[in-house]
Amino acid sequence: MESKSQNQQYLRDEQYKNSNNFMARVNLHARFSTNSYRWTNWLFDQITAPADAKVLEVGTGPGILWRANKDHIPPGWQITLSDFSPGMVAEQQQNLRDVPGHFTFEVIDAQSIPYEDGTFDAVIANHMLYHVPDIAQALREIRRVLKPDGKLFAATNGATHMHELHELAASYGKFNGSPGLGLAFTLENGMDWLTPVFPNVTLRLHEDELVVTEAQPLVDYILSAWSIRHTGEDAPVERFTAFIERALHDHGAIHISKDAGVFIATKA
Repeated sequence: MESKSQNQQYLRDEQYKNSNNFMARVNLHARFSTNSYRWTNWLFDQITAPADAKVLEVGTGPGILWRANKDHIPPGWQITLSDFSPGMVAEQQQNLRDVPGHFTFEVIDAQSIPYEDGTFDAVIANHMLYHVPDIAQALREIRRVLKPDGKLFAATNGATHMHELHELAASYGKFNGSPGLGLAFTLENGMDWLTPVFPNVTLRLHEDELVVTEAQPLVDYILSAWSIRHTGEDAPVERFTAFIERALHDHGAIHISKDAGVFIATKA
């Protein structure tokens, strides 16, 4: 049975029709991460490609990787940014209008990439493969469009990533569904997905955690992923906010562990 995290209609038409839900999650990380070497900068620094490389990113979202590193984009790169959500592609164009670089924007399904074999020096899949219904097919397509010495940079989370947040949301007991990860492509199984397609795969980890001291950003994050079940109570969001505020009062801060990294897979 297809999970909600891989339901393409839900993801395209609801969860990622625009960047609102995505940015609620990004903002929590931006404000409360303890590692000053932020994920977007660290990930960009892992990406190695020739000075004149052709680069494809699948599942780009609103383009935060490139905006965060706008002063470090090699001037010779030809960059194709894509997403299967037309709304996200429109936001990429808007958000990167003043970022230097040779950008092309496309609506692309990673399971059927509309480029010839051997087109790209690098393909980036930043926290998106777990949204693809047929991961193996997407990986075959990525390998196909890579040059013989090209590389895939596939970022994802571990099974326990932010588990404290999921447990906090579940303890409230009033959300539709069961808050949790349940991702199909993780740090634990990424090698199993990648090694049948790519002969050389390595994993690099980024160490970080969240120390959250304000209720509203945490509420926004949780509500970006899960909806509160209608129980007939008035002001359900306000009630949930009060629940988070009590948790902060009791603990002083909410510590949330993070478990993220990037697989680097070489075609040759």
